[in-house]
Formats: sequence, structure tokens, C-alpha cells
Amino acid sequence: MAFEGLTQRLQDTMAKLRRKPKVTEADLKETMRDIRLALLEADVNFKVVKDFVKQVRTRAAGADVLKGLNPAQQIVKIVNEELTKMMGEEAVALNKSDKIPTIIMMAGLQGAGKTTTAGKLALKLKNEQNARPMFIAADIYRPAAIDQLEQVAQSIEVPVFQLGTDVDPVEIVRQGLQQARDQHNDYVIIDTAGRLQIDEKLMDELVQIKTLASPDEILLVVDAMTGQNAVETAEGFNEKLDITGVVLTKLDGDTRGGAALSIRAVTGKPIKFVGQGEKMDDLDVFHPDRMASRILGMGDMLTLIEKAQKDFDEEQAQKTVEKMRENSFDFNDFLDQMAQMQKMGSMEDIMKMIPGMANNPALKNANIDPKDMEHLKAIVYSMTPAERENPDLLNPSRRRRLAAGSGRPIVEVNRMIKQFNQMKKMMKQVSNGNMSGLENMMGGSMPGGRLGKLAMNRMSRQMKKNKKKRAKKNKKRR
Repeated sequence: MAFEGLTQRLQDTMAKLRRKPKVTEADLKETMRDIRLALLEADVNFKVVKDFVKQVRTRAAGADVLKGLNPAQQIVKIVNEELTKMMGEEAVALNKSDKIPTIIMMAGLQGAGKTTTAGKLALKLKNEQNARPMFIAADIYRPAAIDQLEQVAQSIEVPVFQLGTDVDPVEIVRQGLQQARDQHNDYVIIDTAGRLQIDEKLMDELVQIKTLASPDEILLVVDAMTGQNAVETAEGFNEKLDITGVVLTKLDGDTRGGAALSIRAVTGKPIKFVGQGEKMDDLDVFHPDRMASRILGMGDMLTLIEKAQKDFDEEQAQKTVEKMRENSFDFNDFLDQMAQMQKMGSMEDIMKMIPGMANNPALKNANIDPKDMEHLKAIVYSMTPAERENPDLLNPSRRRRLAAGSGRPIVEVNRMIKQFNQMKKMMKQVSNGNMSGLENMMGGSMPGGRLGKLAMNRMSRQMKKNKKKRAKKNKKRR
């Protein structure tokens, strides 16, 4: 995962600092050296690292941090704030035109995921703004580029304007924009051509399209796995096109993450979105403060709550909460929850968003293999309706039947039932705002029980609020 190496190095550095009863100038110097090495190893731009370390050291010394109370905590706070500042301080929204259509021009090198990102963005606009976007297929060079865009568009039910591969891209954009105005599409997303590297011909074409279309947004799509090349690409495109924002793709890949920490500082242009998966709804707004918090192992409850709101069925979630409180959670609910959790991503990523959990040794075993999930489902599907509703019926003879029916060892069946009972108990405690059971299961280091209650209450309020909004929208449509 992105930032994994950097996160581990920084967490180790901060943990070493916290263990010291008193922080000296020598400790601060050692900490700064460790941070500098961690950032350089993560492929962060050298000049950015130099400025970052200098700023942290100046603030730590200038504010008499070493002489104050809890100096280690104050240094962690400074590092968190400077990381956030490096990545842009706050999320930046899409530019929007005063009159339709809002024109978004996608740019980037081949292989960065430009076409897929265009589809993800269109779906996000449809789902969140009830928008009517349209694509313009302006990439006439890459084999099957238009076919790929049409397949993406078909999967999310968005129209595509294209004139084939024998018409000049600038003319395609001109006619496409006219059609969008005639059809009252409120967003136009122009999928432009890419190259394996920046060249003069590509840039001249993009400049002509920009001059004709006067886009409200020029989004540069950059592959986060390319490291420092991503920063160089961003500099090159920005110099010619004056981009308005960056979309980082493949942030869920095996990348050191330095591009995300460098691009804003080097180009001055915000990272607006990040792609962290292959599904069409895997495009998230980039929040610098949340990313900094996650890098330092401080969790990201806001994103976790938002993911739950997006991926969980609200009525089903409310029923599940009630069942937790009543202690009537059964294997039918267990199947539903597995399906919902799979939508949110890996268990490891979810747990890392909970404050205090990123450093927990239990996380190393928290990621469940998809095959294991299917094995669990096979065991549940082998149960009778009565057994699913009343797990207490599962005596040894019934368990042997489940093992035979699912093709899994009896040991695995027993382990799953034991884990289910533990989870059921834990979920009841969490739903009542008591985090001690979860803390004990995970080996300690959980935050106070109040956090669980606050998170559950906030999630519940947000779900109700969203439900009212949707009901209001549906009423207007009728």
C-alpha cells in the first residue's frame, strides 16, 4: 500500500521519541535525521524534504517545545501540521462554471489511467450532484482508445461524442462542445491523447484544445507508482498548460508515495482526487490533513465514516445496530455484513483508519484473503435456516455436518463459530459505546470508549441526514 514504508518509519521514529522522559537538542537532531531519511526513501523530492525538515526544526526550537510539557507530543503535532501544509492544507473542490456546461479537460501520459479516471469522475458527478455529464473522445492515436472510453461510458450510462480516428481532435472537441450545449449537459469531460513521454506535438495539440474549449478544469492524471517521474511529468504539463489540479492514480499499489507529498510543493497545484482501486466508484477527494494523519498512524475516522455512509445500505445498517444492541445478531446478518465490508475494502485498510490501531500487531493478521471469505460463506450456506437464526443450535454433530457440507475442516468450522461469538459480543459492546472489549481483543492501544460512542452516534446522524436529503430529491423528481 502507498506510504506503508514511510508510515512505519515515521511511527517508529515518533514512538522512540515518546519513550524518552525528556527530549534534548540531541534527540531532536536525531529525530530530524530519521524523518529526513524516511522521506527520501519514500521518494519525496530532495528540495521538499530539505524545506520540510528545516521548517519542523525551526518550529520545534522556536516555540520552546523542548522545555514545555509533553515535548514529544508537541513535535508530533508540528510534524503532522507540516505534512498537511506540504500536501496543500485542505481539500480543493472542482472549479465550476457559472453556466453549463462545466468543461473538464483530462491530460496525462499513456498508462496513467486517464480514461478510467474520466469515467470515475463522471460517475462521482452523477451520484453526488445528480449531474448529466458527457464525454468527448479526443484521443485518436492510441489503439482502441475510443472503444475503451465507450465501454467505460456504457458501464456508467454516460453518453460519448466521437467522430472516429480520421478527424482532427480540435474539430472533434469543437463539435462535441456544441452538442453538449444543445443537449444541456452540465459537465463535459474531454479525454485527450497521451504519449509515453512529453513531446512537442502532444503539447501543441493540448494547447490548441485548451484555447478552443477554455476549460474550467485541466486535471493532470499522474500514476503515483512512477515516483519522482510523476513530479517531473506534473512540472512539464503545468509549464505548458497551467493545470488546475492533479489526480493521483494507483495509490493503492506498491508505491512509496513520494509523488503525493511532492507534487503540491513543487508545482503549487492541488491534488484534487486520488484513485485507490479498480472499481468505478474508487475515486476519493484528496484531504491533506486526513492523509497526514494516516501517515503518522493517527487514524482517519472522518474517511471511515464517509466510506460507511457510501457503501452501507442505511436501513440495513440501522437494523444491524439495533440487532447488536439487542444481542440478536445471527449468521444471516453475518453474511450481509461480510458483503458490506467487502465493498469498503480490505480489513487492514479499515482498521488503519481507527485512531490508535495503525501500530497494533494484530493488524498484521487482519487482512482477510478473498478465498477465506468464500470459505466462511460456504460454511454459513451449509447451515439450515434455523441454525443461521439461532447459532446456539450448532452442537458437535451439526458442526461435523457443516464441515462435510462446505468441504472445510472441522477445526475451521469451530474457529469460525468461536470468532462469530466473539465478534457478536464485541459488536454489542461497541454499539453501546464500550470499547474495552475491542481493546482487549486487539491487545490494547485502543482509544477511549467515548470515541466509539461518538463515532457510532455521528455515523447514525449522518445516515439519517443523507436519507432525508435523498427523500427530498426523490420528491422533487416526482
